[in-house]
Parts: sequence; C-alpha cells; structure tokens
Amino acid sequence: MSDFRSLFGRSPVVTVDAPGRVNLIGEHTDYNGGFVLPTAIPQLTQVELAPRPDDLVRVSSSQVPGQKGPVEYTLGTEVPGREWLDYVQGITLLLRKGGHRISGFEARISSTVPIGSGLSSSAALEVSLLRALRLTFQLPLDDIELARLGQRAENEFVGAQCGIMDQMAAQFADDRHALFLDARTLQFQRVPLPPDADLVVINSGVVHDLTLGDYNTRRAECEQACRILGVSQLRDLQGSGLDCLDPLPEPLKRRARHVLTENERVLHAVEAMRQGDLPRLGQLFFASHRSMRDDYQVSVPEIDLLVELAHNQAEVYGARLTGGGFGGSVVLLARAGTGPAVARRLARSYADRSGRRPTVLVPAGIGDW
Repeated sequence: MSDFRSLFGRSPVVTVDAPGRVNLIGEHTDYNGGFVLPTAIPQLTQVELAPRPDDLVRVSSSQVPGQKGPVEYTLGTEVPGREWLDYVQGITLLLRKGGHRISGFEARISSTVPIGSGLSSSAALEVSLLRALRLTFQLPLDDIELARLGQRAENEFVGAQCGIMDQMAAQFADDRHALFLDARTLQFQRVPLPPDADLVVINSGVVHDLTLGDYNTRRAECEQACRILGVSQLRDLQGSGLDCLDPLPEPLKRRARHVLTENERVLHAVEAMRQGDLPRLGQLFFASHRSMRDDYQVSVPEIDLLVELAHNQAEVYGARLTGGGFGGSVVLLARAGTGPAVARRLARSYADRSGRRPTVLVPAGIGDW
C-alpha cells in the first residue's frame, strides 16, 4: 500500500493507533449488562489523517486487496452498504448529528488486526479513527464518550448489534493487564495477567461477519427472554439461581443460562487470576467454551477442533472460543514458556485435520501456518 504522501500529496497531521483485543472470558455478556475480561493484543490499527477545507472525505485502507486509490464521500451523504467504509461513514454521521464540528479529511488506514478473526478489528478501526478526529478537530469527547460513539456507529449504521466491550478494550486495555469491565456501569479495573502463563491466540481461518444474522439473532433472543421474565437485562437475574429461567421456552432458556453462568465465570476468573490459580482459570476457559458451544450455539466445528486439540496438550490449562463466534479464534492459557511450542503443535495438527491455514497471533511474531 502506498504511503500517505503518495496517496494524498502531503504529510498527515496526526498519526494514532488502537489495539485489537482478545477476550479472555465473558462472551455475549456485555450487551446483557454483564461482565467481561478482555486484554489488548500486539496487533494494531493505525490511522494517519489530515483535514481538508471542504466536506470531502477520502480514505484508503491497507486491508482492501487491489484497492487502486482512496474512496470518497461527502459529509452529510453517508449511506450504508459500502463495506469497510461504513465504519468511517457511521462515525462521521454520528459526530455531525451530535453537533461536533468537523470538516472533510484524508485518511490512510493500516492494520495488523485480521478481519473476521474475533479480535475486534472493527473496534480498533473505530477507536483509532475517533482518536485521530478528536485530535485533529479538538473535539470535546472524553474517553468513555469516544468508546460509546464507536459502538453506536457499529449498532446504528453498520448494523452489528455488538455490546460495548470491544470499544472499551480498544480504548482502555493494555497487553499487561486484563480489563475487568462492568458493561452496565462501565466501571473497570485492571487485573495483572498471570506471570506464570502464556496466552496464545490462534485464528481458525474461518471468517465471521457480525453484521450477518446469527449474532444479531442471539441478541434478539436475549431481549425476548427479558420480556418474558419481566426484566430489562439478563444482568438483573444475576444471583437468582438458574431456576428463575424455568418460564423460558427453548432455545431462550439455553441462551439466558449461558449469560448467567458466563457472568459467574468472569467473576471467578478474576479471583483465580488474582490468586494465581491457573488450573482453576483454565477450567473456567473450558467451561466457557462448552457453554458457548451447547447453550449459546455460536461455535463451529473448526473452533471445537482447536479447543479439543488444546485440551489434549499437557501444557495447556484451558482454551475457549473468543469473540462473537461463528468462526474466528481461540484463546488458550499455557504454562509459561511453552506457548510458542504448543502453538506450533496445535497449528500443525489443526491444519492437517481441518485443511485450513491457521494463524498464530499471540505471542507476537510466531506467524502463519
């Protein structure tokens, strides 16, 4: 991809980035007002940006194969249906609707966060672009407002009904701590990652798209369960015991059971991390995956295969699907110093049995298979 000067004939005014994230545990709980535990990954999305004196927006992305030059639109004419550009359009539309004064701009987007991997490439783009616009136009947005705007762009313009975890992680997470986030209050604590363990993320090669129906269907099912039970969010049932779900028909009962038990697993995982209890943390990973596979039904055979292969490795404490599901990646917890070797063995076995080419993303630098 050409550099900014080659694309636009001048230098950028600002250059910012935001990380992708891996969610250690707490899946599909954020839009139910629950708890999540993500951490940042080394892979980043970078935005270089310079303002224009008119309302024209010109953007180029390194993640679009064969793109011959910047794509364009005029502020005030944002229309969904332009694929990756919708994330940019959604943000500019919401900023202007919110009374924020921005002009057109030119931007170059580059990223090492793989699309459709369950590692929040979309939130990394939203947050890095919003950071660049905030700096360029001196927008009076605090960090929480910035994360909320990113989520709204995805919900209201792109059409993916995601919760707030991804944008909060892109804004506040780092790669030395897990971000223990209450998605209802947006209060968070940073919990140190266990020093006696390696975190490994393996992308299955099965690409997901959260704008498609299955993810949004799961959120709608949770909302339907809330209406039947007379609560505003499934979080309201926390601590009530699973018997409170008896009035629900299937599959709503299974969906709600996953959310309630997953919230408990997040709380137990935070406790296990603080106590350095890696075997317990690993078992919570495996239990979380079973719940996503059987109750929430967001896993796919390739992901299940990766988790099964990880379960058979003596150095692995636990493994689970991470992200929205229907493809994407697994995160596994291994004994310190064994992560690279475990990742290589798993990648080879998975490639042999699935016919797909996995990518090992963490620890950084292990590479493709």
